[in-house]
Amino acid sequence: MKPAARNIYAPEGTAPVRLTSPGRKTGAAGDYPRIVSVNLSAAKGERKHPAASAQLKRGHGLVGDGHAGARRRQVSLLAWESIEKMRRKGLDVGAGDFAENVTTSGIDLVSLPVGTRLRLGPAEVEVTQIGKRCHDRCEIFRQAGDCVMPREGIFAAVLQGGRIAPGDRIDADRGANGPGLAGSDRENAR
Repeated sequence: MKPAARNIYAPEGTAPVRLTSPGRKTGAAGDYPRIVSVNLSAAKGERKHPAASAQLKRGHGLVGDGHAGARRRQVSLLAWESIEKMRRKGLDVGAGDFAENVTTSGIDLVSLPVGTRLRLGPAEVEVTQIGKRCHDRCEIFRQAGDCVMPREGIFAAVLQGGRIAPGDRIDADRGANGPGLAGSDRENAR
């Protein structure tokens, strides 16, 4: 007997990620940590919009994204589970609304130490910062009195580029390269 599959959030224009019982896979993804959405915006300070796929460039970030550049916070990641917390508070939010580049599922991002290497499909990134100081209260904070990105978002530098897409598997290698590329908010803002 085949286990019942359940749909997981899928950005408009992409196929939904399907899950079944542990170890069983259907379609592009199974019960393992994965990318739920890849999100881009042309400029800083804007909500990001889900894309069917995007190119991660070594030492830069996501090609075409306003936050990309040669600094330690090249790519931002936030778990779908964190977004769900805000949805339970009554907000109508989804992938990209917290300005995260990569929305994940099935991995506890904030428990990963700085220096952890993550395989995002064919690409590889290294965690450089956990959370961030919120310099200005964002629109989400003004609506709900809270925002999860400063506490639960993480940032990474791209070590190996590649095209990433929803459904791509995420693998973590803790401590693969010692302490990693740690830095303060001021250093990372460059």
